[in-house]
Amino acid sequence: MLGLLSAMQGFCIIGIVIFVGYIASRYRIGGPTAQMVLNRYSFFVTSPCLMFAVMAKQPLRDIFHPSIIIAFFSAAIVGGLFVVLNKMFFHMNAADTTIGALNSLYLNSNNIGLPVATYILGNPALVAPILVMQQALFTPIGLTALDVTTKGKFSLMAVLRQPLHQPLLIGSLSGILISAITAYSGHFIIPDFLFKPIDMIGDSAVPMILMAFGMSLRGSQPMRKGTNRRATVTVVMLKNVIMPIVAFIIAYFFMGFRGMELYGCVVLAALPTGQNVYNYAARYNVGLTFARDGILVSTITSPLIIAIIAAVLS
Repeated sequence: MLGLLSAMQGFCIIGIVIFVGYIASRYRIGGPTAQMVLNRYSFFVTSPCLMFAVMAKQPLRDIFHPSIIIAFFSAAIVGGLFVVLNKMFFHMNAADTTIGALNSLYLNSNNIGLPVATYILGNPALVAPILVMQQALFTPIGLTALDVTTKGKFSLMAVLRQPLHQPLLIGSLSGILISAITAYSGHFIIPDFLFKPIDMIGDSAVPMILMAFGMSLRGSQPMRKGTNRRATVTVVMLKNVIMPIVAFIIAYFFMGFRGMELYGCVVLAALPTGQNVYNYAARYNVGLTFARDGILVSTITSPLIIAIIAAVLS
């Protein structure tokens, strides 16, 4: 119960930072372009530094833990389900469909995943495989799709070059490379005077993303009339309910996980949609309301789902 309470405190911390962004926007602190500046700065500078710092310090055995298989298939299944449901019922365009799929499968592994892994599961390294899977696979696929659909044309060379344009992926892969070199050499090869500035810049990524998200809430009415409420409810159900169920089935019946391994996979699958999805939507100026509503509603409902999972499995 104490661990669950600590995780709920983590949700409270996130809410406070989002609220600070909302207040800053309400009183026009930073001017009319503050939200855009925070989004772009976090996308190109602070988030890549964060991913590099996290990955560089993680042992390879934690980064490539077998749970990455469960994270991949559970995310791929719910993302694919949204695409199918959109084809049947919602009929969104390709760019908005991409945002919906990301809303359904993308886990908030940093802001909420780390405290949940620390205070409920007792091991913050459990989020490392999710970080790798999302940043090395789903993020480039999603951003490539957004790049292609917003430009209105398909270019194979543009798709092949896309990973070179993804700062988050570059930061993640660079960190994994440093982790591998560290494992081979037996010591961390980057001196403190170089690593600490990167780590310091990375520490600002999460509050920047959260405050930019809070700024987007000013004057907005989540789930208001005229928005695609059915699609938003669908992505929240896929993210917070279906994904943990799929993760349980894969972990229990196919991977043979039991005890804390099984519990950890299911709890992490119930994390809400990551704020990065809104950052990507803002970067390409598509599906902003859809992304924001999905993130907000899944963040509100996720603590209840995690509490139920804890009561059943812990």
